[in-house]
Amino acid sequence: MFQTETHISCLFPEILAIIFSYLDVKDKGRVAQVCAAWRDASYHKSVWRGVEAKLHLRRANPSLFPSLQTRGIKKVQILSLRRSLSYVIQGMPQIESLNLCGCFNLTDNGLGHAFVQDIPSLRVLNLSLCKQITDSSLGRIAQYLKNLEVLELGGCSNITNTGLLLIAWGLHRLKSLNLRSCRHVSDVGIGHLSGMTRSAAEGCLTLEKLTLQDCQKLTDLSLKHVSKGLNKLKVLNLSFCGGISDAGMIHLSQMTQLCSLNLRSCDNISDTGIMHLAMGSLRLSGLDVSFCDKIGDQSLAYIAQGLYQLKSLSLCSCHISDDGINRMVRQMHELKTLNIGQCVRITDKGLELIADHLTQLTGIDLYGCTKITKRGLERITQLPCLKVLNLGLWQMTESERVR
Repeated sequence: MFQTETHISCLFPEILAIIFSYLDVKDKGRVAQVCAAWRDASYHKSVWRGVEAKLHLRRANPSLFPSLQTRGIKKVQILSLRRSLSYVIQGMPQIESLNLCGCFNLTDNGLGHAFVQDIPSLRVLNLSLCKQITDSSLGRIAQYLKNLEVLELGGCSNITNTGLLLIAWGLHRLKSLNLRSCRHVSDVGIGHLSGMTRSAAEGCLTLEKLTLQDCQKLTDLSLKHVSKGLNKLKVLNLSFCGGISDAGMIHLSQMTQLCSLNLRSCDNISDTGIMHLAMGSLRLSGLDVSFCDKIGDQSLAYIAQGLYQLKSLSLCSCHISDDGINRMVRQMHELKTLNIGQCVRITDKGLELIADHLTQLTGIDLYGCTKITKRGLERITQLPCLKVLNLGLWQMTESERVR
């Protein structure tokens, strides 16, 4: 009776492709170098599904883009750009995602030479920290990238309201827009995005995520525009926007689709603003008011009354105490993440209240809470679902250390 030895080389290419699909990107490339059979199996498109190629474009490589296309790769991150961007666009006509974050030498001229005709496949474009990009490039993008859904412009400090008018004119399928630190953007530009100037631009009314972090020229009028025009918005980041105030929260309080609101370091937001949010029709799952030094215990009472469905709440460095915790915890049955780092008035009593009532917590930040001791910490660590505990600056004396 004959015995046949089985070996991995006997496997069908389809089986090898399934195995290779579980490898990380570097190992996918290594198995392609083992033998011809493995190379052929590793080039199956299922192996590379969803992979983003990370490229240094330094010199001509005629086999690069044919190789990427053979493997079905449609997402590219350019780590360094020493060749023309048009080299990428021509080489990958079906590209879906292009990440140029940090390509400081990219100019309007270079982008203009690359985008000269419709690219219907491109859905995601990241130009973050491409500091030479101006409104001129946004005109090209609005003209030729009509199907764009995600546009990252964080740190593009030369973008102005005119650029936002161009986006509002051409990008009607946009779902996510990042304008972090676009210092020239003002209420007028947000009005364009929100469809307030219909005679010139329809607006980006399909937006679901809008990041306006550190846009210092924005006022409450921007929030009025957003609440009127962007009724599909789910995520709004207003962190470090010092020009917005409690009055603006009245507008936001009517946005029924809004799930996440970031007001971190918004100096003019106080307990009154939280009251407005709590009295509206919001169904927030995430709220960040960290480093808002006018937020205190009264805000926690308002949150318990009207924002009790929150799953994540960040209050780092706010002026809250055990009394505020006591007002809040009994209603917050869905809370999973609580960040109260640097809330220096919180003591063991507050931690005991959290441990008794917030039984669904999976993470808590106690960084810099200098008044807690071993007793409070032991209560917190008994939470049944807790996975993440950040203590940071908190210290026990030698006699208090957990044995």
